[in-house]
Amino acid sequence: MTDERLAIAAVREFAERLAGNIEKVIVGKRPTIDLAIIALLCEGHILVEDVPGVGKTMLARALAVSIGCAFKRIQFTPDLLPNDVTGVSVYNQKTADFEFRAGPAFANIVLADEVNRATPRTQSALLECMGERQVTVDGVTRSLPRPFLVIATQNPIEYEGTFPLPEAQLDRFLLRIELGYPSMDDERAILSQQRHGHPIDSLGPVASADELIRLQDLIGDVYVEDSVRDYLLTLVRATRGHPDVLLGASPRGSLALHRASQAHAAIHGRAFVTPDDVKPIALHALPHRIVVKPESQLRGRTSVGVIRSILESVEVPLASR
Repeated sequence: MTDERLAIAAVREFAERLAGNIEKVIVGKRPTIDLAIIALLCEGHILVEDVPGVGKTMLARALAVSIGCAFKRIQFTPDLLPNDVTGVSVYNQKTADFEFRAGPAFANIVLADEVNRATPRTQSALLECMGERQVTVDGVTRSLPRPFLVIATQNPIEYEGTFPLPEAQLDRFLLRIELGYPSMDDERAILSQQRHGHPIDSLGPVASADELIRLQDLIGDVYVEDSVRDYLLTLVRATRGHPDVLLGASPRGSLALHRASQAHAAIHGRAFVTPDDVKPIALHALPHRIVVKPESQLRGRTSVGVIRSILESVEVPLASR
């Protein structure tokens, strides 16, 4: 096998190993698990929007345990302060100097639970972490560990006492995903599985952070033909001129769709991207980056619906490779 095929085979084997381990905890949600693994391989962040109790926290914990990484959970509340996220400098009387005490942001996987319940000031503490992978406290900038992934959750139904995420922060999430309710058979399996405890307690690592970092560096080598790249860009640019859209996807959206499509191809064993990699990713990489006009919302138009209509209207190229 060529080096290229060996690299893709390693990515696919890693994804299968990781997904199989997570499925011991998250039952019947393989497509969502694959999306989480894609974000992990892309060094991107995830916004999980779903009702309480469907496994958002368990997905984050299982992902962290599976790669043997440091995991921190931050419960966002209205009284949470920015320093509660990033850390604070404390005066040490013995040394007569200030010492930095790192906050929970200094972990490999950070769960920002119910992120929209914190004030905008506290939410903004995540902006530098997510965008630059660093934290600045008291004028000193400190790098965050690698790998670094923020998984933020929010309830899409209950809005009382919440502060909607600004577009600048939404744009920093690589993918927006949902778990949804399990099927009858899956829920029956969950009941049987948790009779004597939760499977997360016995879950162990199946990969390492060093292996993940090595594979992350390979994703950019997945080939994207010019016609497929133009198709991807056409989809993004169509959001900027759509009659139902007030604010279209930014160039960061193009980068996110491009990178995540490469990872999607890699975990399916391909060293090249096809339109069939781009289309499913577009439904998770673009909707949270656009703002639908108020009058269109009154007609029942949603951001996901807009992206679906664009996918149906844009001509799909025939990749030659």
